[in-house]
Amino acid sequence: MFLKKCSLTPVDVESLRRRSTADTPENSVDPEQHHWLPRRQCQHERVQHPELGAVETPSPEASAHHYCHYTPKCFLTVHRGGQGTNRSTPSRYGEEAWHEEATRTIIVENEVEAHREANNYKFGFRKWKAHVTEKPIEDRSDIIKELYSDLSVVKPQEGSVITFGNIMYVLLFGWWISLIYFLICPVMFLTIIGAAYGKLCFRLALYFIWPFGKSIEKAGEVVRRSIAKSPKCEVIPEESDSSGNKDSAPLLMPSPFPVEIPEPAAGKKSNHWCRVSTYVWLLLGYPVLVVIHSLACVLSWLLVFTIPVAKMNARTMTIVLLMAPEDVQVHKLEKTAVCEAEVILCCYRAFNVYYYKYSIQGINIIPLNLLPLVFITIIIGYTDRKHTFCSAETKFITAIISIIPLSYYIGMGIASISAQSNFAVGAVVNATFGSITEMTFYITALLQGHNAKTKCYEEIVKAALTGTLLGCILFVPGICMIIGGIKHREQRFNSRSAGVSSALLFISVGGVFAPTLFSKTFGDLVCESCTNVPGNSSVPFICRDCHYDTSTADPHLILSHIEPLVYTISVLLPAAYLIGLIFTLKTHSHIYDIHISDGHGGQDAQEGTSTTGDVTSGHLLVANTCINGRIVSNSHIATGHHVVHWSRTRALGVLIVATVLMACCADLSTENIQPILAHSSISLYFISVTVLAMVPELPEIVNGILFALQNNISLSLEVGSCIAVQVCMIQIPLLILFNAFYDVGFVLVFSDIHLWASIFSVILVNYIFMDGKCDYFQGTALVVVYLILLALYFFAPSPRSC
Repeated sequence: MFLKKCSLTPVDVESLRRRSTADTPENSVDPEQHHWLPRRQCQHERVQHPELGAVETPSPEASAHHYCHYTPKCFLTVHRGGQGTNRSTPSRYGEEAWHEEATRTIIVENEVEAHREANNYKFGFRKWKAHVTEKPIEDRSDIIKELYSDLSVVKPQEGSVITFGNIMYVLLFGWWISLIYFLICPVMFLTIIGAAYGKLCFRLALYFIWPFGKSIEKAGEVVRRSIAKSPKCEVIPEESDSSGNKDSAPLLMPSPFPVEIPEPAAGKKSNHWCRVSTYVWLLLGYPVLVVIHSLACVLSWLLVFTIPVAKMNARTMTIVLLMAPEDVQVHKLEKTAVCEAEVILCCYRAFNVYYYKYSIQGINIIPLNLLPLVFITIIIGYTDRKHTFCSAETKFITAIISIIPLSYYIGMGIASISAQSNFAVGAVVNATFGSITEMTFYITALLQGHNAKTKCYEEIVKAALTGTLLGCILFVPGICMIIGGIKHREQRFNSRSAGVSSALLFISVGGVFAPTLFSKTFGDLVCESCTNVPGNSSVPFICRDCHYDTSTADPHLILSHIEPLVYTISVLLPAAYLIGLIFTLKTHSHIYDIHISDGHGGQDAQEGTSTTGDVTSGHLLVANTCINGRIVSNSHIATGHHVVHWSRTRALGVLIVATVLMACCADLSTENIQPILAHSSISLYFISVTVLAMVPELPEIVNGILFALQNNISLSLEVGSCIAVQVCMIQIPLLILFNAFYDVGFVLVFSDIHLWASIFSVILVNYIFMDGKCDYFQGTALVVVYLILLALYFFAPSPRSC
């Protein structure tokens, strides 16, 4: 959405450019004073900045206008930090200022969206790309408008209707829908009184085999009359006379030509509901077609990209098949010169690749379609304990997939509550539910292993923890750098803020793997399955499965040394995380250099002034200033020009329900993983570090990619870093705390492969983050290293306990 600027005098333009520094009380103007301004189209132009993308600036041609209506917008200005950078907004706009301070202006619609954007830059808050408020359809792009268009609207046909998607419609849906109509057609003719419906079935059979470029219309009694309609021509006004009066009537007015328009006769309604044939149709033909159209509707809806087919079938089932047969007419659009009837159905394309952006009540279509799978998985998983209907492998796969939409709902619930609440509430919600997805799986796995008296599940948890750490510091930033770098060539980010995350990563890895290094120092190397050649001392022993065993050297070593060390680390790591929060959100918030403007009044901008009030919120310097908009109270769900998708009460309810469902899916996945491990040749390490670790993080990966595509690589990197830091500094201490109260045998001692893979990854990512810029090559390096580590896990043998 573009920012519309008013046309100002040169003095006002210069004043407007300096409005960011004008925060004195004299410059404030009542926002209610500008609502009388007429709406005018304002010209603007885009300025491309090499680091931050396109930013809207007023064009010089706009100076011819005196007024411009300011629609409510909010501004979020991002200054890339650097040493000595002032926290105030730069005093001028243009390429020079961008190069000096790397300023980026993000336009948001309202205060709730401004809070969501601000929360994205707060350390420890979950990053969320999607809107939490409803965006007016008129403010969206033409591509998005097309997704929500009504199939009853006749639009100018562009291009040929013979496309790949339309041909796929015929192969997937058209032929068997048309076949059913052809089969019902003779049945209705045999009833004699239903012959009219037999003709309808024949017409619809021809329509559904290729519905594109055709329309289904509702015919009615039409009274034809002529009206005057002028063709497109130039109207030449008369010149003013000697008295100075000017006649506004044009000199040239073309003669009217007749255009036939429908005028339905008043007082006449269809009486087909009083006919016997209608009830014969409802008994013999309609139920079968409802089943067929419902099946096509569900299948095309689940395929996402064929949602137009679902809309077409739903409209046919609910409207067309319930009309009088003589009222249903099928026409080719190019031959319909005169509008003689109401258009019921008109479809041009069966396939649209952009339907992955389609949403209902703010919920994306993909997690919405996966929601039924969650309930099916839970119902079958807990009712079919003996695997009569589904195998254990199938239950495991469906349970893992079900975690994806639940993780999405949890993320949207957190973002909705945080955007509508103050900083304290948002921090509590993020701390409580931010790691709930992973913690639910880890705790259920440890309980499953404790009940089964096996250490295999403990190894699964450790491998999943390591896999999350590796994926978030290698794969997530790597794939974001690749996708963002292909589109934007080179992207820059705040190296100081990235340095904070890097330092916390070093602390995290050092603390988490300290007990492992301790056990290797004071433990004994124990090898099993050792063989040699009897009688030949020159041949050395061949040993397999060697590991460090602390209990062999000292039976009380774990109890007296390692366990206190683990408890000490579980206290130090959250303390370091808390210090990081204080550092980034309070004492050194300027290193992020985020400035949010949410201003009042178009007149402020017109006069070159702004109403600003600096409020430090976390590590963000917030000045809420909305142009010609009313500040939206957090206690109101709908105010002014926006509606929140989820209220705080609804979002909290979704979080609780999603958490319960997540616990059920995690329980089913851990319960049904054992047959896979027993009958699969794939290493347990590989399954844990890939499927179990990264599937719950898919919504976060998508958010990171979307940020990178918008040239906001800083947030993309923060997505992975925050998750990795939370794994080490929050999730692992919580697991230790849980084990202290309910002993499930969890010991914070990792395998060698986890130790060295994590240390190497942290060193590599810190090297990449040093210069504050990235491209697709650096992203490729991170992804390749991640794939190498995956290959290492793939060929590694499974743990002894499994």
